[in-house]
Amino acid sequence: MEDGILTQRKGQIHTKGEEPFSINCDKESLAGAVSQRACVFCGSRVVLYPIADALHLVHGPVGCAAYTWDIRGALSSGPELHRLSFSTDLREKDVVFGGEDKLYRSLIELVDRYGPKAAFVYSTCIVGIIGDDLEAVCKRVEREKAIPVIPVQSEGFKGNKRAGYNAACRAMMTLVGTGDISGISTVSVNLLGDFNLAGEIWIIREYLEKMGVEVVANITGDGRVNDLRRAHGAALNVVQCSGATMDLAKMMAEKYSTPFVRASYFGIEDMAESLYRIAEFFETSSPGIMARTQELVRGEIEKLLPVIEKYKKDLKGKKAALYVGGAFKAFSLIKAFRLLGMQVVVAGSQTGTEDDYRELHEIADKGTIIVDDTNPLELVSFIKEKGVDVLVGGVKERPIAYKLGVGFCDHNHERKEALEGFVGMANFAEEIHRTVMSPVWRFVPREESL
Repeated sequence: MEDGILTQRKGQIHTKGEEPFSINCDKESLAGAVSQRACVFCGSRVVLYPIADALHLVHGPVGCAAYTWDIRGALSSGPELHRLSFSTDLREKDVVFGGEDKLYRSLIELVDRYGPKAAFVYSTCIVGIIGDDLEAVCKRVEREKAIPVIPVQSEGFKGNKRAGYNAACRAMMTLVGTGDISGISTVSVNLLGDFNLAGEIWIIREYLEKMGVEVVANITGDGRVNDLRRAHGAALNVVQCSGATMDLAKMMAEKYSTPFVRASYFGIEDMAESLYRIAEFFETSSPGIMARTQELVRGEIEKLLPVIEKYKKDLKGKKAALYVGGAFKAFSLIKAFRLLGMQVVVAGSQTGTEDDYRELHEIADKGTIIVDDTNPLELVSFIKEKGVDVLVGGVKERPIAYKLGVGFCDHNHERKEALEGFVGMANFAEEIHRTVMSPVWRFVPREESL
């Protein structure tokens, strides 16, 4: 594992079984660099962006808006204002004389033109340096236009992507508690940390509907401002991507005493366990919910298992590498690959905490390389060393896999195929089989790659 590994990076790489678990993680991103981990602004934008009826305005150079525009396949069942990218496009003159007036005029024009339910205004590195009073401008426009105008304090140099998640949660918290909660069922949840990639949140909502559970707010996939405002009326918060939205769940627990549970919708085990956990919470107030949940899970698994068995015949013994955004996905993917008869030999994430990696270490097989915020040089080294057959990652990892002659599965922002839920597991198995067993790899000898 030594070849291609920078000395400064060794603390962020651990191989299970070689020595007691220890890993350095959650480091700050390098300001001005599009690193693997990404910056504070990026973290805030990707969390808030799927709120479909809100205006999202980036106060900074146009490059910041270009970096995060449309990077998620976050679908909406209604308005699609979130798919437009707006920037104040700060130039040299604005840096010297300040950009507050430009921000004010931009907000007024955009609110008048699009009539959003709310506006999120993102601060970038340059804004933090020149000292524009984002909050004052937002308050002024809020008074004049009578809609929430929320500053998102997301200057990129303040930390890393996780700090951006916290900035997004603080921004959303200003909306929570401002709406009418009358008529909300006592058997109700908010779905936190699902961004409706490829329409996945609709799959989860359908399961919950069959169980008899009302969904008050999607936070934030297919999200709506008014749903966020009444989210404090839900009986339970269900948190999937804990890195992105756990801070909001904790804030709501402190202010409104709303309990929360963690969940994962990937793979058979975690999907079933998440539904059972929700049913268990409501078992007292909703007699029969556990029986309905068991019937739902049984029916879905009966349809899914023949699909798994069909692909398992070819995939058994193959090796996989994972590099994902949130560590929660890595936990579920290890279990999903085991179900397919495959072994995960490399596992890493952009934003994992020490607790995340400790949990990952517990469930990983001996010899698995666990890595935090890796880079292309390291991934190439790991894939070659472990003889990997498929890499699961995002858009930045796709060329690495193809150049090395191994299969690739997009499990990040850009995916077009739903991978959540029981139907998502079937889609995942099919995609993994299709890429691993593709005849094209016979023409790309791995030994000669790169």
